Amino acid sequence: MSVLAVSITSVALAEIGDKTQLLSLLLASRYRKPFPIICAIFLATIVNHALAAWLGVAIADYLTPSILKWVLVVSFILMAGWILIPDKLDDEEKLSNRGPFIASFIAFFIAEIGDKTQIATTMLGAKYHDALLWVVLGTTIGMLLANVPVVLIGKLSAEKMPLGLIRKITAALFVFLAVGAAFGM
Repeated sequence: MSVLAVSITSVALAEIGDKTQLLSLLLASRYRKPFPIICAIFLATIVNHALAAWLGVAIADYLTPSILKWVLVVSFILMAGWILIPDKLDDEEKLSNRGPFIASFIAFFIAEIGDKTQIATTMLGAKYHDALLWVVLGTTIGMLLANVPVVLIGKLSAEKMPLGLIRKITAALFVFLAVGAAFGM
């Protein structure tokens, strides 16, 4: 699979039911202005994932390709398990009164720190350090694929989606990605 496809798929799947997806829903219902929220998600993701991928490159300098392969396999398996645990927003997370773009950018950037999609981006950056631009582009596209529909559809999407079933299917897909990475697919 290409670096771009793996990056898009990994992050889009990891984002389903994630706290940043819930944050997207919260921002959409609070501000009801999808364009500035989507722009903020895009910019926050680019900055956050570029830093995460760069960290992955720094890690890659100290690990052999064989070790990186198995780190990626294990990270996909761990991601499969992590996805099965529903995220929720902390009650302490407060949104700024500075407007939808600034509030969305700050909230999304902070929420993404240490998140499973950021960790996935770091691992992908380590594995594909020679294609860093494709990793950042792919993870950003994956993030947008998972969050833009939530912003556009708003509250209706969360009430209609069977998140438990979606999490199980997503976890199975991550196991498939782990198997694919283990066997060099």
